This record gives sequence, structure tokens and C-alpha cells, in this order.
Amino acid sequence: MVATGSAMHLCRFVAGSDEDRIRLNAWLVGEWEGTPANVAPDEHDDIRWFRSEVLPPLAHERVGEALVNAMRRHRA
Repeated sequence: MVATGSAMHLCRFVAGSDEDRIRLNAWLVGEWEGTPANVAPDEHDDIRWFRSEVLPPLAHERVGEALVNAMRRHRA
């Protein structure tokens, strides 16, 4: 569970067309409890927590760089 007021939307990225479309939403979450669960599998392929130092490689390198930079800027 995400603590109230601790989440900030970082970005929404859409690439591709129609059935090949990929959507990525990233949020910066400061406080949470537990492990996220995909309660809408028809809407999401995957949902997980990541720290900036272990963010997996993304299909578009610049998106990954932007996410890491945003996470580092807002960590305080």
C-alpha cells in the first residue's frame, strides 16, 4: 500500500501503434508497505517496485535515463 501523499507521477510514455502499442507509467513513491500486486491483469503486464540503482533496462535508453534522473532529483 502506498502512503497517502507520497506518490508523484513521473512520466507516461506511449510507443507503437494499435496492437503493438506499449505504455509505460512511472511513479515516484516515497513510502509504501508490502509488495505491489497486479489486480488488473487485463490492463497491466507487470507492476513492481524499483530503486534507481536497480532499474531494469528499458527498450528506450533515454526513457530509462530520464526516470533515473527524476528519481534522484526528487529524493530528499
